[in-house]
Amino acid sequence: MLLSRFSILTTTIVFLAIFPQFRGDPDFILRYHKFEASSSFSKALEFLQGQIGYNFKSVGLLRRAMTHSSYSEENNRALSIFGASIIETSASLYYLKNDIDISPEELNTRITDVSKVETSCAKDGTRLGLHKVVRVSHKSTTNSSTPSVVCGAFRAIFGAIAIDAGNCDDAGKVFLVVHGGKALAF
Repeated sequence: MLLSRFSILTTTIVFLAIFPQFRGDPDFILRYHKFEASSSFSKALEFLQGQIGYNFKSVGLLRRAMTHSSYSEENNRALSIFGASIIETSASLYYLKNDIDISPEELNTRITDVSKVETSCAKDGTRLGLHKVVRVSHKSTTNSSTPSVVCGAFRAIFGAIAIDAGNCDDAGKVFLVVHGGKALAF
């Protein structure tokens, strides 16, 4: 009888360790759950791909790009840092290709204007409707419309594209198209 209870308990523990979805592990759900195409979040990601003109081979990267750190440990922070570098590099290349004699001060000012949270970064993200897509925790005071949240998601898109494509050039090209050249115009 005792051996029987012990084997049942051991089997249950092993089963739950192997199949975490049966214990309601939220990290498992985010990491491994196959989101149905009918979910509103998946539909929003599909629409977003159309807006930016890039279809992800791994939609999980876009899903992560649209996940704020308040929502999950698997979030967009690293992708946002990478994306900011891509935006700055793309803007630098654009300006230098158009005017190799641009002063360092002017180049720095223009790059800052393109990548600042308060300027075009949050505006571009809001224009794409990212404040309606990015997932934030309902338990925290984080607001998905906050410029820093929208800008982080916007930057993360380009980090995700670079990883998905295996290069930064594609991500930079998508940025230039999405940005529309508004702040890049002379």
